[in-house]
Amino acid sequence: MNLVIDCFKLVKGAGKSIGIYNLAKSVTLHLGERAESEADGTRVNSIIVLGNSYNKKDFDVPGVTFVELKGNPLNKIYCILWELFLVPWYAKRYGADRILFPRGFAPFGIAKRLASGAGKEIKDTIIIHDLIPFFYDKYYPGVFNKFENAYIMNRLKASIKQADRVITISEHSKEDILDKVKGCEKKITVIHNGLNDVFHNDTGNDSQGAEYIVAMTSGLPHKNAKGVLKAYEAYYSQTKEQGKVPLSLVVIGIADTSPYAEMDGEAKSHVRCYKFFENFEEMCRLATGGKAYLFLSYAEGFGFPPLEAMQMGIPVVCSDRSSLPEVVKDAGILVDPDDTAAVAKALIQVLTVGKLREELIAKGFENIKRFSWETRTDLYWKELFR
Repeated sequence: MNLVIDCFKLVKGAGKSIGIYNLAKSVTLHLGERAESEADGTRVNSIIVLGNSYNKKDFDVPGVTFVELKGNPLNKIYCILWELFLVPWYAKRYGADRILFPRGFAPFGIAKRLASGAGKEIKDTIIIHDLIPFFYDKYYPGVFNKFENAYIMNRLKASIKQADRVITISEHSKEDILDKVKGCEKKITVIHNGLNDVFHNDTGNDSQGAEYIVAMTSGLPHKNAKGVLKAYEAYYSQTKEQGKVPLSLVVIGIADTSPYAEMDGEAKSHVRCYKFFENFEEMCRLATGGKAYLFLSYAEGFGFPPLEAMQMGIPVVCSDRSSLPEVVKDAGILVDPDDTAAVAKALIQVLTVGKLREELIAKGFENIKRFSWETRTDLYWKELFR
């Protein structure tokens, strides 16, 4: 049995989501390892990755055959032609029995049928990470290009209808899918994301020796940078009222506070922002020194940041929206991201109540066991080669 994984359009740093790239990379790596061992006796002739010159270093891994295609994955017109029509023909060329689409877009049904021809039928599986384009269409209609967002929403719905199988990364995302595309429940399988190792620094402070809170956000509205900054402002004020010294805030994902919130000058002077880290280890080195981890997103298909904080041994204060309660469970303090006073209170508790800190850290280490790649690989293997 031959599996083709379509990674042609994946270019690290291009597009709005690094999460899709990283999941595709991890799935490819671990399936390749599994194919080499063939531990369960399933006969796999080959795993073929359709890639490009930009991602070869990440996807040309043991256990797979990497095919570097010549088209330009950064050209939007060519990429539309690729995902609608061309990929089934390449899959047929390499003898595919199954195709996996990590980006969630399947080709037109007629293209797949013509590529399959009179011989064997090629079965396809898509991974749906989230339906955030629909979230933006409803709550932030002016943020993304109207026509591009409409195209993505229509392509997602069409792909879900046409695909033979659908993998999604949380029960919440499954509920979103069923809300938008009726009658597809039997073809959907939920497989939570797997966690990769993070760099763990035990210093407990930054290079200047100061203790701090760390928050992860971005400039996109659903990441709620404004909520993070206003919650810190409330924490700062409450702590000062108690006659104590507030910790500073390190924000990863934005370059400055000004575009997102007007802050009290004193509180603002204790905020440091870092837009982007080219090196993941460098980001972990900074994040792991935090005394508390704040994540107040409105919408997540899964939500890696709180789990990465748990891997680093940092107690988490997290939004109670979308998939986050499912992922975090009782290993973090769940809060209404719009209730700044409640978020501030949770931060104060995490920072001052020693027993609570210890409980959250211990629960965090226990919680992340649910997301090991050993179990994720088993689930993907059974789903793709069923």
